[in-house]
Amino acid sequence: MKKKVLSILSLSTIFWISAQQKDSLNQKKIEEVVITGQYMQQSINKSIYKVEVIDAQQIKNMAVTNVAEVLNQNLNILIQPNRGSGDSNANIMGLSGEYTKILIDNIPVVSDQGMGNLVDLTKLNVNNIERIEIVKGSMGVEYGNNAVAGVINIITKKTYSKKFNALLSLQEETVGKDYDWFKKGNGRHIQSLNLGYKLSENWTITADINHNDFQGYKGKYNGYKYFNPDNDNLRGYEWQPKDQLITNAAVRYSKNNTTLFYKINFLSENINFYDPRVTSLPLGEGQRTFTSDDKDYFTKRWIHQFNIQTKLGRINYNGDFSYQSQERKYQDYKYDVPNRREISRDEKNTFYKSEVLYSRGMFSNFLDSEKFNFQLGYELDRTKGFADSSTGTFGTTGKDNINRTIFNYANFLSAEWKVIDNLSVRPGVRLALSDKFDSQFNYSLTAKYNFTENSDLRGIFGSANRFPTYDELYTYLVDNNHDIRGNENLKPETGYSAGLFWDYITHSSAGWKFNFSLSGMYLNVKNRIESVITNPSPLQYTYVNVDNYKSILFGGGVNVRKGDWSINTGVSAMGISRVMNTGNLTSPDDFNYYVEANLGTNYTLPSTKTIFALYYKYTGKSRQYVHKANAQDPTDPGQYVLGEIDAFNMMNFTVSQPFFKNHVELSLGVKNIFDVSSIRNTTVAGDSHNAGADNQNLFYGRSYFARLNYNF
Repeated sequence: MKKKVLSILSLSTIFWISAQQKDSLNQKKIEEVVITGQYMQQSINKSIYKVEVIDAQQIKNMAVTNVAEVLNQNLNILIQPNRGSGDSNANIMGLSGEYTKILIDNIPVVSDQGMGNLVDLTKLNVNNIERIEIVKGSMGVEYGNNAVAGVINIITKKTYSKKFNALLSLQEETVGKDYDWFKKGNGRHIQSLNLGYKLSENWTITADINHNDFQGYKGKYNGYKYFNPDNDNLRGYEWQPKDQLITNAAVRYSKNNTTLFYKINFLSENINFYDPRVTSLPLGEGQRTFTSDDKDYFTKRWIHQFNIQTKLGRINYNGDFSYQSQERKYQDYKYDVPNRREISRDEKNTFYKSEVLYSRGMFSNFLDSEKFNFQLGYELDRTKGFADSSTGTFGTTGKDNINRTIFNYANFLSAEWKVIDNLSVRPGVRLALSDKFDSQFNYSLTAKYNFTENSDLRGIFGSANRFPTYDELYTYLVDNNHDIRGNENLKPETGYSAGLFWDYITHSSAGWKFNFSLSGMYLNVKNRIESVITNPSPLQYTYVNVDNYKSILFGGGVNVRKGDWSINTGVSAMGISRVMNTGNLTSPDDFNYYVEANLGTNYTLPSTKTIFALYYKYTGKSRQYVHKANAQDPTDPGQYVLGEIDAFNMMNFTVSQPFFKNHVELSLGVKNIFDVSSIRNTTVAGDSHNAGADNQNLFYGRSYFARLNYNF
């Protein structure tokens, strides 16, 4: 019902708004600019960091619904979904979501267990994104804790070229083979509306709303209505149904050297979990029914952010201020499966809550010199986190709720020196203070050398820290079969990365433009946190700083453009060495390599302005050592064996046709053409009591979509 009401309201808006201005997303960009890692916004070609950019047009051509789907097309980024919770995190250079910093307009995003890391990318919609900037490698000097593997900075749209802008979008998708507009239980249904109004030359206001109704993917299951008295555990979904509503409102003021920007973001998300098991419930007089213990999850998130850019004399000041909160609740209820009715429903309970106060400021342009300048910055955050014992077993009894507040403060300094006309270097340092952990130091050194106007080489070194999670600090799982304890004395992990990036641009007399790139990166993470055996009998585990992690990456890419046609392709080879330790046994430190390749191409038919877009990515078979325990003898240290993750291919295809002077656009396409759902994965370790799973869910099969855009 909700999706029908929103669709009717959206369609009504078409007839209510009479202004017919064209969204500036379709205006040609004079020059691509970036802000991630910069002193101030500047051309991507002048950036001292290697910044990968995904612009709004690319995102639109992909017909994606959230940031997770966008990033899945990039090399060396693997989105790791959790079909149970519905969350998806970014894995960069083989490291999981704890090691990647997610930003919106340079501000880290609140998550269940902190700020900026372990962010669910499916909770970030693409409705109002101008571009996504990606920097791989340790960025601790500029962005602080947890920016070990890299930074993903989502830049939202803030200005429009026309007086009034309105973009309405309706998208319908199948989920695998399932789709139904009228009945609950099938398909994905998306409605969005973007509004922008230029009040004057100085004032702009924007607002948008996005509703994403995902009705779940059954896979090997049969949906929530399915009933079998023999309890075959086939009720429910492989991917749980999820209903998501995201809204934004912002105001921007710009005059002379001062720009002010305030935005508020609200997210509401409901996830429905349907238990595959059914239980007999006697009703008396020989009657009985069958029930399941189902559960609903609710997420509310608020993000307030304020940015000021101004001049203090000749000094540039860029300040960010933010208050964010995210609360997740669950509600248990008992469901009568054959009669399709609720029997009872419990109260809602909070299981995660985070509240963050954050500020970051940068002062630059101190000197009137084109040869030398420097930047001084500060960053502070106060993060208050709560985890209910239902999310795990915490504290000193295993049944404690965890309620902790951590305050971090840092100063960072970097200087940019133009040694000669063709060579620039930038050293940097950060000192971070915390009321929980010891002081942390991070360093960076970047250099850029221009061989010619069209060819340059970047060299980058950086370090960053990764702070322990709730599980690593506070876990307490002790019973007849387990003794696993967290360690509040853990110290942050430290990552170091180094990279070389070469770019070359050339033009042909026939109008072709070629961009060639080569890259090599090395990442080393020390003091990795791992659960190790502290006592073989009785068997006891605890978390300690014991492991090391290394990865080596080599890659190359080619971008070709001419007129209405473009192609972008790349290939990479990455090797991972992960040294693990059980306390009694250490794994080999061999590098295990795997290959990735991608291809994106767009062609616009000049006569009709039809756009054809194809995106393909290949992820090769990867291997890593995994601990194999002896379930019959807990005192046996076991052995490390090579597990494998199978290769897979992903391909999406979209055709878009504009009508009525580009005011209406119809897009049709297919996602996941090769119909990938799960792959074999034998790298998931078990323990002395449980075996590891052999399959990993990635996607929900091939799906088809239709999207209608109306641009007022």
